[in-house]
Amino acid sequence: MQIFKFGGASVKDANGVKNLAIVLQTIGYDNTLVVVSAMGKTTNALEVVIKNYFNNKSELQSALQEVKKYHNEILLELFDDENHSAFKKVSALFNELNSFLSINKSPDYNFVYDQVIGYGELLSTTIISEYLNHIGLKNNWIDVRSFIKTDTYYRRANVNWEASQGLIASNFNKGTLNITQGFLGSDANNFTTSLGREGSDYTAAIFAYCLNAKSVTIWKDVPGVLNADPRYFENAKLLHKISYREAIELAFYGASVIHPKTLQPLQRKEIPLHVKSFLNPEAKGTKISKEVVLDPMTPCFIVKKNQVLISLSSLDFSYIVEENISHIFNLLHLYKMKVDVIQNSAISFSVCVDNIYNNLEELLLHLKAKFKVTCHENVSLYTIRHYNDKAIAQIETDKMVLLKQLTQETVQVVTK
Repeated sequence: MQIFKFGGASVKDANGVKNLAIVLQTIGYDNTLVVVSAMGKTTNALEVVIKNYFNNKSELQSALQEVKKYHNEILLELFDDENHSAFKKVSALFNELNSFLSINKSPDYNFVYDQVIGYGELLSTTIISEYLNHIGLKNNWIDVRSFIKTDTYYRRANVNWEASQGLIASNFNKGTLNITQGFLGSDANNFTTSLGREGSDYTAAIFAYCLNAKSVTIWKDVPGVLNADPRYFENAKLLHKISYREAIELAFYGASVIHPKTLQPLQRKEIPLHVKSFLNPEAKGTKISKEVVLDPMTPCFIVKKNQVLISLSSLDFSYIVEENISHIFNLLHLYKMKVDVIQNSAISFSVCVDNIYNNLEELLLHLKAKFKVTCHENVSLYTIRHYNDKAIAQIETDKMVLLKQLTQETVQVVTK
């Protein structure tokens, strides 16, 4: 088995869908599973639907219509006959979504989010599967929710590996081209769950592990893994080879090209991960395996925007020791803050967090009961692996440095 994953940028329009078919025809698609994300910015558009569902019902149908219009335009470019089964299947999915929005009684934002957001992947894979069949690439559309089982941690669900392994081993047909959704799973009650943003890479790794695949290839609009995000850094370089360990470090610090959870299951079975360009499918791209640490050896830059830096100090100048630190981390866990940097001294403690669940105000109120609190919102966290003085100077120039932390291989800098 080989596993291919195509992200939203690769299938953002009809030409992208046609190019996906060209990639399959060029590379080969025997015994292949294709994992696909939502098309283009569909996830963002569905987030607007969810927002309107809770806060602005009068705009709900308008937001939903935008999603319908976008997918219908792609359908019209791919299929000449409006009676093609693709139109009926897409219409049925929108009817399902409308039905959920009409009858749902749950006030839980995270639950509703996952029930709605998954339609992006269901729509994209339905259209792609129908198109591939239409041009003679016979395939089997499968619902990933029937294979990947999770807990009920909506929006960032944890995989039930034993249940998922059993379902994949007993129900998956390896001998054909299969098309399925990234990002999604289902809980014990068969409600849709999601694996976190960019979780489609993780989906590919889950299937690779359970199927003992020979490789996973992530197809992107870049030539491979770069040493920096070209949106924020000039002269980004292609990394030809990366070890699992180095790639896990990069992913942990937020390298957007690889989902943080993707690499562990691949590393356990030594399944190589390739990152290639869907615009140039025969180019080598980047290979992640147990080989050389990094080729070429060069500083790697990662930036995370819109972070929050919280600095605490004791009200009575007493030491911040184990008891206080334990209390702080219990609160960070309670309010679902993703911690990216920690720095502490005898009487102070600083933490840079990602406020994914918008619980910052409640957290700060709780912290102020015991500590003096300073909070900086909308800060940027820069991480450099294999840094040198020139690399550090590059990110500090013309910025206010709020926190800086160095280890042997990594420097992290929080700036305003």
